Amino acid sequence: MDRRQLLAVLATGAAAAPGVALAADKGDEKKRGGGFTFIQIKTLAATITRRQGGRGVVTVETGLDIPDTALRERAELSMPRIRSAHNALLQQYVGGLSPGTPVNADYLAQALQRQTDTVLGKRGARLLIGSILMN
Repeated sequence: MDRRQLLAVLATGAAAAPGVALAADKGDEKKRGGGFTFIQIKTLAATITRRQGGRGVVTVETGLDIPDTALRERAELSMPRIRSAHNALLQQYVGGLSPGTPVNADYLAQALQRQTDTVLGKRGARLLIGSILMN
């Protein structure tokens, strides 16, 4: 293909792209996974010591259910701070476990909930744990 033809094709595609984006925005608002009040947090991970002395990984999938719109917007803006607090807590918790000891899901959920409330400055966000995997 000639370079001038390629540039013409790219220019027409770029000109049509804003129209496509506007058409997509006009459609009905889609429901997010977990509902409109749910914010999924990226997977948290920390290293552990296995029973045989090798290294392993603990991964935790979490999310926040926040019915209050103002608090949900604040949580979305504070997501880097929330993730940082959750990662620090998870690393500190699993670092203190004896080799081969399983994670206490109840304790971890309560501790992560306290961290979430501290970062947001008030209660109202409910922390939900999807899964805890030890590898």
